[in-house]
Amino acid sequence: AAPSTAEAVAADAARRSEEGAGSAVAAAAERQPGEGQAYTLGAGMLRPPVVPHERRPGEPLYRPLRIYTVDPNLARLEGAVATVNVAYEPLQPGPVGAVFAVDGRVGEGAMPVRTADLDDPHVLMADGYAPSPSDPRFHQQMVYAVCSNVYSAFRTALGRIPGWSFGSDDAPARLLLRPHDGLARNAWYDNDGERGTLRFGYFPADAQPTDRSVPGGYVFTCLSHDIVVHELTHALLDGLRARFVVPTHPDVIAFHEAFADLVAIFQRFSYPEVVLGAIRRSRGALEQSQLLGQLASQFGHTTGRQGPLRTALADGSLRQYQDGLEPHALGSVLVSAIFEAFATVFRRKTERLVRLATGGTGVLPPGELPHDLQVLLAGKASSLASQFLALCIRAIDYCPPTGLSFGEYLRALVTGDYDLVPDDPWDYRGALVDAFWRRRIYPLGVQHLSQDALMWKPPRCELPPLPGLAFAALRFRGDPAHAADARELRRQAGELGRYVSERARLAEFGLVAADDPRLSPGDRVELPRVESVRSARRAGPEGQVVFDLVAEVTQAMHVAPSAQGPGFTHHGGCTVILSPMGEVRYLVVKSVLGEGRIQRRRAFLGSAQARRYWAREGEWLVPKEGLFRLLHEGEVGCPQSVRDHV
Repeated sequence: AAPSTAEAVAADAARRSEEGAGSAVAAAAERQPGEGQAYTLGAGMLRPPVVPHERRPGEPLYRPLRIYTVDPNLARLEGAVATVNVAYEPLQPGPVGAVFAVDGRVGEGAMPVRTADLDDPHVLMADGYAPSPSDPRFHQQMVYAVCSNVYSAFRTALGRIPGWSFGSDDAPARLLLRPHDGLARNAWYDNDGERGTLRFGYFPADAQPTDRSVPGGYVFTCLSHDIVVHELTHALLDGLRARFVVPTHPDVIAFHEAFADLVAIFQRFSYPEVVLGAIRRSRGALEQSQLLGQLASQFGHTTGRQGPLRTALADGSLRQYQDGLEPHALGSVLVSAIFEAFATVFRRKTERLVRLATGGTGVLPPGELPHDLQVLLAGKASSLASQFLALCIRAIDYCPPTGLSFGEYLRALVTGDYDLVPDDPWDYRGALVDAFWRRRIYPLGVQHLSQDALMWKPPRCELPPLPGLAFAALRFRGDPAHAADARELRRQAGELGRYVSERARLAEFGLVAADDPRLSPGDRVELPRVESVRSARRAGPEGQVVFDLVAEVTQAMHVAPSAQGPGFTHHGGCTVILSPMGEVRYLVVKSVLGEGRIQRRRAFLGSAQARRYWAREGEWLVPKEGLFRLLHEGEVGCPQSVRDHV
């Protein structure tokens, strides 16, 4: 079969470098007026941006590589192996490219195993190394290829180059991929500030696995497509919203898990043979397809779960939002809601095909569906999954910069989709609202669930435009997805920082002055911090293109120890979405003094769940390091209830 090319990869691969564009890395930019007195800059504004390879004349569009589409135990006739096109870039052995670097060592400090050289002529001619659980070079190829295509999906959905939340000041960062990090029933994303790493463990299967695995045989988490996508999504989401790793509320922790699962599920629809096989087995009922709706099957079957690690499918009872649920269980409520909305829209879009195939009755006869109908349904499912994936990713730009709740994500989904597709002829937004409502997921402060009530609002008072942030004033490196250099980024941050920190505008942007009378004795706030200023170029299903500028401003509040409990640091701020003319279109505000926020935060910090993620140092509570390792705790020897959460 010909290599499959996801829509996002095709868009990513076609980008060419601009003559004379040069590198985004430049000498340190000068401080802007007001910097350090009226506002400060987040670490992300000071790092060099990620610079992916841009195709040059004469270079190929793609590099075809073979991968496992699910895991090594899926039957080949169900599409277990696929040859996928990855956006081409020159590679060093590892492989090491512009965005990812694979480290094939086994454990820390060990000698490397055989290293994948994907530019070797013989390997190039064979579409990479043959899929094999026993060849470490294929393991390296697998994580590189899957991560590259997921990165392309994010880049296309966001309309810009996704960045990382780590790196040094002197060079663009690469995400390190370690397919053999060590003996552990675990895989996790690790960020120490300067370096980010995806760590994939391996482990012996249980004595009685419930799939085709050999008892005691090694299971490599790096060969699970779902696990690789899941962990990379943690890293990409961390780059988009660095404060989402601070466990301030059960929804914040669960959202990282749910979003990573959603990306893994929808990414699987990019493999035609897998989707066609699932359509054939489920007779077109996606909400019943185990092949498409289950996650990390081999991991679950080899660790005593007797089934997949998680699933988006209904298990006989409707999952509903409840306080106190474990993060993965709470996240599964969000996953099932969005998957239900996806299945609902799929049925709407394919009803006419079914009517045509059944002579107008709409009732499918017993037995296997006609092959032509299977192909048509599979094509519709893949296309729709690509749209839902982009919708979910784009919504992150419409989320508050900190303390996200599931209800706020629904508002982000609705607003982001309306911005790109105002008419919504298939009622995607209605399907999402209904699915959230059925699970009792409600946004705070919303009186009803109509579209106009759910959408984020423009500023309450008339704000003058920011001419320095109009697209006519911005300097780009080639196209609007690339800021010209560090000086330009700092200039943009300065324009926004001075604007939002004017005393008369603080409340409109969810910010608080140091002498605000609402502050309790001993509490104090820091200066507003500009975390990011990013361009966005979004393409809709009908070819429409929308440009915006998306920025985050945060503010830290230190809540002093008191009779109510230990002290803690509390964040607020806003997401600002600006038009190409520099006008403020939306403000997604989350003030540190928002109604009930401190009380809800204190209640969570006093819960048993919070003790897993927070530690007491003197009179203050501080977050423990390694949130994702805590979430995914899985070293061999850990209790079963802990070690199986990946």
